[in-house]
Amino acid sequence: MFKKYYFQFFLLSLAFVVFYSDDYKIIIAGIAIFLVGMFFMEDGFKLFSGGMLEKALQASTDTLPKAIGTGFVATAIMQSSSLVSIIIISFLSAELISLSGAIGVIFGSNIGSTTTAWIVSSFGVKIDIATFAMPMIIFGVVLKFSNSKSYQGVGKVLLGLGFVFLGIAYMKDGFEILQSTLNLSKYAVEGYFGVLIYILFGIVATVLMQSSAATMALVITALATNQIIYINALELAIGANIGTTVTAILGAISSNSNGKRVAVAHFIFNITTAVVAIVFLYQLSDLTTFLASKIGIADSDYAMKLALFHTLFNILGVIIVSPFTQKLVKYLETLFIEVNIYTIKPLYLDNIVINVPNAAIESIKKETIHLYDSAVEAISHSMFLHRHKFIGSKDIENVVKNSDISVNTDVDEFYANKIKSLYGEIIHYATLSQENMNEEDQNRVYDLKLASREIVEALKYMRELQKNIFYYSKSKNSYVKEEYNNLRVYIAKTIDAIEKLKEHDDDLDVISTIELLKESTKALDNIKNSRIDTLIRENRIDSKMATSLINDSSFAYDVTQKLLQVATILWIKDADIRTLGTQK
Repeated sequence: MFKKYYFQFFLLSLAFVVFYSDDYKIIIAGIAIFLVGMFFMEDGFKLFSGGMLEKALQASTDTLPKAIGTGFVATAIMQSSSLVSIIIISFLSAELISLSGAIGVIFGSNIGSTTTAWIVSSFGVKIDIATFAMPMIIFGVVLKFSNSKSYQGVGKVLLGLGFVFLGIAYMKDGFEILQSTLNLSKYAVEGYFGVLIYILFGIVATVLMQSSAATMALVITALATNQIIYINALELAIGANIGTTVTAILGAISSNSNGKRVAVAHFIFNITTAVVAIVFLYQLSDLTTFLASKIGIADSDYAMKLALFHTLFNILGVIIVSPFTQKLVKYLETLFIEVNIYTIKPLYLDNIVINVPNAAIESIKKETIHLYDSAVEAISHSMFLHRHKFIGSKDIENVVKNSDISVNTDVDEFYANKIKSLYGEIIHYATLSQENMNEEDQNRVYDLKLASREIVEALKYMRELQKNIFYYSKSKNSYVKEEYNNLRVYIAKTIDAIEKLKEHDDDLDVISTIELLKESTKALDNIKNSRIDTLIRENRIDSKMATSLINDSSFAYDVTQKLLQVATILWIKDADIRTLGTQK
């Protein structure tokens, strides 16, 4: 019951606080404006990067040190660990990066997220930051109305920074006003009981605001106005770090297995870091004071010392956990395992990645390959063949000739229970993903949608073929039986050739091979090559057999052509696809 109405309860509690106290209202307004700024910055970087961020992350995660450095730099620049996490999960879901690379980025992102504390403690509480916010908001609004997506992105980033600075100014003013009527520092709790209380406060605040950056901004402004004492601020910072794992887990619940694995890795890292920070809290506090004196931070500048502590214990966490990354990867790979790859549920389509064009395209491509593999399984069984027996075989004719006709798949049932649902998911996801893409990316997604449709059409043609393949493969007429075996051979050879193309590195060779396959499958057009006419004239088949064979040859030809068209789209680069298209 509480779970059902907790949001309404939260709204009522918030309304009571806002209308009860003008002092608290200013602080809460500051938090809200800060969060709006963070959202604008995330959206801005998505538009402004134009895919550059995704490409940089993809190219810089092949080793653990590079992945950690990339996570740090990306988060420090964008001031959004959640955006970096979304992109990394999307790449992992699309299998563009390894799990160890994704974990490394998460490690680095935790260190990068501490730059928010440095910005707030350096500028937010020491200068009139609101004066910088106004020009940013003005120019941000102007640029947002530009026709260029890059300018719109810059505009949103400026709007985000402006609102972040304005939110900090409001929080600072609110605490200064509150100080005249209430001194929260009087309620400070020391000792390990106080540690647990303030860590819990930090967790709750981060979960409620869905932003550790907002929590840190709130803590630093409260510390700078003497509303909390230094040691409690350190405890709140630890709690904020733990709180981010809760938001990550909530976000990963609807994600695929890779998204869940990254969330677990994030949880393990942050909890380990927090435990170390709690156990050695006072030693880390002394170390922070020592290092602060060495880099020119005044002993009374608690806000800057808090930022240093925040960075210090996150770096310590990376040093402690990163040597065990490979063991962590092995453990995570045992979690959330898909039992059956041919399930109705899509393996790669994940709403968390739908707004990242490069990753969305790769996810759609891999899901289309999943659809293709599922359809090929059904096509093979509908010809009474097992894929593992004819794929890679040097004598497919013999495999077909000696096949067991009892192998059977109900194509209608397979389509209704598996293919139809998966096909619908791909089309729906692909259509939504195109809203955030440029024309070139939209065209690539259109090609993948076309490939999915061709796969479904090929399976529908096999539905027409299946009945007669079964009937005539048991016929006492050796001529019609041989002709239907030839249909099976041509389709099996096409599937086998496509499997070989998947691993081929030279796209020009792939194109040539596909063109040769298309030429060879023209032999299926029995009307043109008069094979059926010869069989009729020599009274080797009757008119019913001839009619069935003519129709089924056409169906088999269409199946092979559609499978080859799918192969062209899925396993040849876009530029080569266009070249191939102009040659037709």
